[in-house]
Amino acid sequence: MSIFIDTSGFIAVLDTDDASHSEAAKTWIDILTSEETLVTSNYVLVETCALVQNRLGMKAIKLFQEDIVPVLRIEWIDKAVHHAAMGALLAADRKKLSLVDCVSFETMRLLGVTTAFTLDKHFKEQGFICLPA
Repeated sequence: MSIFIDTSGFIAVLDTDDASHSEAAKTWIDILTSEETLVTSNYVLVETCALVQNRLGMKAIKLFQEDIVPVLRIEWIDKAVHHAAMGALLAADRKKLSLVDCVSFETMRLLGVTTAFTLDKHFKEQGFICLPA
C-alpha cells in the first residue's frame, strides 16, 4: 500500500512553529516506520521547495533534499495528468483549490492511493483518508 505525501504535511513536519507540527511529526515517524510506500509528485516537490525556502530558508531546503526526498517515490507528471488536473481545477471554479492539489488527486486516483499525509481539507473533500486523522 502507499501513502501520498502532500506539501502541507511536509511543511508541518519541517516548520517547528507550525500549529500542527507536533502531531504531524509524530505521524511522520509512524509513516516512516511503516511498510508503506511514500509517494509524491514533482509538482508537490516544487511547491514544497518554494514554501520551505521562503519560510525556513536554504538550510531547511538542504535538510528536505537530503533527508526526506530520498525516502519518496516521485511521480513525474506528464501532459495527460496535467491537462486532466487543469480541467478539474477550472471545472471546480474555486479560488482556494490549487493546480497542485488537483494534480495530487489525479495522481492518487491513477495509482489507487487512498491515503494522504496532509493537513489540506481538500483531500478529505475528495474522499481520501487523511493523516494525521
